[in-house]
Amino acid sequence: MNYNISSFIEKYYLHFNAAALVDAAKGYSHQLEDGGKMMVTLAGAMSTAELGKILAEMIRQDKVHIISCTGANLEEDVMNLVAHDHYKRIPNYRELTATQERELLDQGLNRVTDTCIPEEEAFRRIQGKIFKRWKEAEDSGKRFFPHEYMYQMLKNGDLEEFYQIPPEDSWMVAAAEKNIPILVPGWEDSTLGNIFASYCIKGDLNPSTVKSGIEYMTFLADWYLKNSSGKGVGFFQIGGGIAGDFPICVVPMLYQDLEYEDIPFWAYFCQISDSTTSFGSYSGAVPNEKITWGKLDETTPKFIIESDATIVAPLIFAHVLNW
Repeated sequence: MNYNISSFIEKYYLHFNAAALVDAAKGYSHQLEDGGKMMVTLAGAMSTAELGKILAEMIRQDKVHIISCTGANLEEDVMNLVAHDHYKRIPNYRELTATQERELLDQGLNRVTDTCIPEEEAFRRIQGKIFKRWKEAEDSGKRFFPHEYMYQMLKNGDLEEFYQIPPEDSWMVAAAEKNIPILVPGWEDSTLGNIFASYCIKGDLNPSTVKSGIEYMTFLADWYLKNSSGKGVGFFQIGGGIAGDFPICVVPMLYQDLEYEDIPFWAYFCQISDSTTSFGSYSGAVPNEKITWGKLDETTPKFIIESDATIVAPLIFAHVLNW
C-alpha cells in the first residue's frame, strides 16, 4: 500500500510527540487559511542541517511570511550553497578525542555536531564579496540590515560562480527571490558578525554601516501592526534562544510599552524543542507560561513537540505542503 507523507503520519503518528506533530501541522495549515500569516524562527544549526531543501519550498509556496533566525543560520545556508562539496561529515563525532578535535581545527574544519564547515571555502568565499557590499554602502552613506546585504549578493549573482548545490535547495535564495523580511537579532554572534567587527577595529568600516537589533525590533513592530489583522500572525519556533525570544516580545512591547490598544496576540504557537522544562530554562518553558508575559492568549492554539527539529520540521512542512 502506498502512502504520501501526510497520510502516513496521520495514520501512524497517533500519540505523544507524534500526535503533537500532526496536530501542530494541521494547526499551521489552519492558520494560513483566509489570509493568515506565519513567522518561522530558526535557532540551532538548521541551515547546516540542510533544512533549506524543504524550507525553500515553504517560502516559494507562501507558507512562510517572515523569518527570525540567528546570524549563524543566515550565513550557514549561504555557506552550504557555495561550499557544500567541501563539507566533511563525522558520523562518529561522539567518539572524538580532544586531540582529534584540534586536528579538525588545524585542517580548517569547524565542527557542528556531525558536520564540519570548511573555513576557507565557506567563510572566505563570502568574505570578499560581502566586504565589497559593506564598503559600497558606507561610501555612499547608506545602511542596511545584515540580511539585506546577503540579499544584495544573491540577487546580483555575486556568488553564482561558487554554487555547489541547486539554488532551489537554499532557503536564503528563495527568501531573496520572494523578498520576505528576515530578522537577525544578535547578528554580532556569527562568523560574519565577527568579521565585520574586525574591519571596524581596523578602521576599515563603521559599526553603523550594519543596522542594529533595535532597528530590527522597530521594523518588526511596524510589520506586525500591518499584518496582524484578520487571522493574525502565527509563530512557528524551531529551537529556543534569541531567534524566538526576540520577535515574540513585539506583542507585549506594542501594548505595554507603546500603550497601543487592541494589539492581537500571536494567533498560533508551536515550538520544536529538545530542551526540557527546568528552573530558569526559558527555551524549555511550556507555551502557557507565555500567557503570563502577554505574548499568547488562553485561546491561542499551542503546541510543543519535544524532539529533534531535524526530524520533526521536515515532516510538518511536508504535511503543510500536502506532500
